Amino acid sequence: MPHVRSYYAATAHASPGHPAVGGDAAFDVCVVGAGITGCAAALELAERGFKVALVEAERVGWGASGRSGGQAIFGFGTDMGRIAAQVGPAVARRLWDVSIESLDWVRDRVARHGIDCDLQWGHLHAATKPRQRDDLLDLQRELAETYGYDSPRFLERDGVEALLATTRYCAGLFDPRSGHLHPLNYTLGLAQAATAAGVHVFEYSPVTRIERGDPLRLVTPGGTITARHAVLTRGGYVAGLHVPANWRVMPVGTYVVATEPLGEERITALVRENVAVADVNFVLDYFRRSADHRLLFGGRVSYSGIDARDTGRATGARMLRVFPQLAGVRLDYVWGGYVDITMSRAPDFGRIAPNLFYLQGFSGHGIAMGGMAGRLAAEAIAGQAERFDLFGRLHHLPFPGGRWLRTPALVLAMLWFRLRDLL
Repeated sequence: MPHVRSYYAATAHASPGHPAVGGDAAFDVCVVGAGITGCAAALELAERGFKVALVEAERVGWGASGRSGGQAIFGFGTDMGRIAAQVGPAVARRLWDVSIESLDWVRDRVARHGIDCDLQWGHLHAATKPRQRDDLLDLQRELAETYGYDSPRFLERDGVEALLATTRYCAGLFDPRSGHLHPLNYTLGLAQAATAAGVHVFEYSPVTRIERGDPLRLVTPGGTITARHAVLTRGGYVAGLHVPANWRVMPVGTYVVATEPLGEERITALVRENVAVADVNFVLDYFRRSADHRLLFGGRVSYSGIDARDTGRATGARMLRVFPQLAGVRLDYVWGGYVDITMSRAPDFGRIAPNLFYLQGFSGHGIAMGGMAGRLAAEAIAGQAERFDLFGRLHHLPFPGGRWLRTPALVLAMLWFRLRDLL
């Protein structure tokens, strides 16, 4: 299946196709899923001398990694206070440091492998109401005093309006170390780097069954792969492979639009520096400039898996709440996809068996943490599991309701958070 029609697919660099699995083959490690996390894991493993297969059900970057808002942000999908309450302040600090290293991992790999993905630095968390302004001030203090992270700069309304031509936001927290990029070109670049390092990439090869043992046996429609270790990189697309970690993540639909090219002068008048922006509502809006002077704007979520309204119209209406001066501007691209969330919004990394690892639940933070997750899995397989096992201390519960009722239960819960956004 080709990549979903999107601005990213339309501006993707040419990349080689890869064969499907055919017959039987043996590797040291099999990585399942060729998004950011899978490509990073395969690359890190190959650099450590392992013989690696990277197996993808569709195409490299087909899922969330090639469709997202493209924002590389510090931290996790939940606040650090909740993490510290589970694991204690010392472990929380180490987890935080991993999240910051994830930003450095992006910077380093883009430079090291010459990945052309429009990488830009600078991200603004924006408050829409006074309560959120106070929360951002508290966050700035906590990051500096507890985690030694003093990069973010607090902006009052006038500071935000110096960056953005909108009156929607009353304050913001600007981080120069976070940023944004073209996620599909980034993923394709990681895959090319992995291939150059010796990774065997297979596309159109869904893994339908895993037979545990040593070695593991991974079954696809075209053949099987045996491996001493396997890494499941599980985003929002997990149909067909049932493993015990399934019910701790939920696929959530999110949507993005790309305007027609606005020209450098007009887009710079709207977003005066080339930074990414996200508000801090539970159901959030996020936006950034593209390399060819469009506005890329994401918002809305679908917890039911059903997009009952016209996506372009609804997301475009949210865009006009931020920038009413874009009334009448054409939307050239409208697309959606699934991100994987956990109940706690913290990432879920662990083992199903001693030699079967999984990485999932990035909860909107997969651009940066995806690469770092791949590194942690590679470290663990190479015999240095200390940092990987830190994430195993986080508590993850399955979504309530089982296979059939968990989605309706989540929809009801999210309605409460949506109402809270409006207060």
